[in-house]
Amino acid sequence: MTTSAARSAPPERAYMDLHDQVRALDEAGLLIRVDVPINKDTEMHPLMRWQFRGGIDENDRKAMLFTNVVDSKGKHYDFPVLLGAMGASPAVFEIGVGYPVGEVRDAWARAYANPIAPRIVEDAPCHDVIIEGDALDEPGCGVDALPVPISTPGWDNAPYFSTSCFVTKDPDTGVQNVGLYRSQVKSPRRVGMNPSVELRAGIYAHWLKYKARGEKMPAAIAVGVPPSIAYAAVQKAPEGLDEFALAGGLVRSPINVVRARTVDLLVPAEAEFVIEGFIDTEFLEPEAPFGESHGYVNVQEYNAFMDVTCITRREQPILTSFMAQLAPSEVSVMRRPGQEFIFMNHLRNALGIKGVTRVYSHERLTGGYKTFVVQFERGVPDDEVWRAMYGIATIQRSSGKLVIATNDDIDPTNADALLWAIAFRSKPHLDVQILPHRHEGHGPRDKTRGTEDSTLLINATLRQDFPPISLPKREYMERARVIWEDVLHLGKLKPEAPWFGYSLGAWTDELEAQAQRAVESDYWQTGREFAERRRNDVEMNTEVRDVT
Repeated sequence: MTTSAARSAPPERAYMDLHDQVRALDEAGLLIRVDVPINKDTEMHPLMRWQFRGGIDENDRKAMLFTNVVDSKGKHYDFPVLLGAMGASPAVFEIGVGYPVGEVRDAWARAYANPIAPRIVEDAPCHDVIIEGDALDEPGCGVDALPVPISTPGWDNAPYFSTSCFVTKDPDTGVQNVGLYRSQVKSPRRVGMNPSVELRAGIYAHWLKYKARGEKMPAAIAVGVPPSIAYAAVQKAPEGLDEFALAGGLVRSPINVVRARTVDLLVPAEAEFVIEGFIDTEFLEPEAPFGESHGYVNVQEYNAFMDVTCITRREQPILTSFMAQLAPSEVSVMRRPGQEFIFMNHLRNALGIKGVTRVYSHERLTGGYKTFVVQFERGVPDDEVWRAMYGIATIQRSSGKLVIATNDDIDPTNADALLWAIAFRSKPHLDVQILPHRHEGHGPRDKTRGTEDSTLLINATLRQDFPPISLPKREYMERARVIWEDVLHLGKLKPEAPWFGYSLGAWTDELEAQAQRAVESDYWQTGREFAERRRNDVEMNTEVRDVT
């Protein structure tokens, strides 16, 4: 074990590291400190999970810092563990990403358009303590020193790093990739690697190139990175774009990186821990079961493994763990805004589709990959609507089992509203298509019917003017809300869209005048006018607007 010389000053930076983030969460009242002994293998993740499955409103969820970590054998660990810091709730997410939720899409657009190359520093906090060589074999000096929790007690077969940002490099171009993948703890000097068989450029593509060369792949796992790096790592960035540069674009400042000790890679200078090593490209070994983000336990597979050559860390590090598995989860909260931007950008810029106002990925239970809603302005031609749905279904291998097109008056977060739109704005024989020959992708594998899957496309957009939504107009609902909350003191209301009526086009000035007279208690005049418009040449239920 070696310790680096004391720095005269930390490297300059214009972004938060993990310690800054913890302080900000604490000051905002969004951090729960747990100082009693908590078993990392049986209690830690279940405690955090109750925030997502215990009927707690998403705005009330908080990050949790466990300062007294033990395991089932009574072992005490030196380092605290932080859960939920990146996406326990929208408020927590805003602190980490540095923007209000409503501005995140524009922030990602700027980051992708203006990536900022990282800045190489010589003296980094992540090298405060360095353990390499034979020192890694001493008890408590390898991966066994880290309090990695079990994410899904009762199903997972080991602790897994869930915030493990794998750093690898394309051996041909030299461009690095930072991807967030799980990593099984297998021994004090060996961890697993599961890239989920990425088809885009990334760790799996790099692994294939090293395999073709007959070489092991150098890699580094950064744990507890500055939040901007974590948010960039969970995105599916375009080929050739270093996620460190994407993170720099997000914070509008270069990210500090430092050369790793035993592999030719650049790693985050402010990472809490960095685990270096070489990933074998000849042999694979069993890995999993592990509770996955699609909501099911991932079965045991053959995957790669990494032999550890060095572990570096900060002087007083914090180990991070993500609440993944069944959505909603921390990972689904932090991934969704960037993912929705990528899909929106693809439709608008790559496919040139006009009139798209939003792409929404359904998160609860499905995890944000399987169900998408594409929203349009009124009047977008049907062929453009279908082209957008095809685009959603084909941009990523594992995305888009169900794609629904609606107009922007429908709240995509409300399943009732979506079913309402499908029920009244679509005709299944005209507005439903099945797109075949898809790969089943993210989720349990179908062992009886093969790997081919399909996508269901539903066009639930308005093709004609509809009558207004049958709710009181907004001004009357707002007035009633004031009476409810401030006069009668019946508690705070939580409006659910639609909570007021609005026009969908089939509303004339004459009808508006009649409705206005009604709220002014002058409806007798309307009755007199109707008596003058009697006729005997129409059938019952004939619409007045259809009669001259």
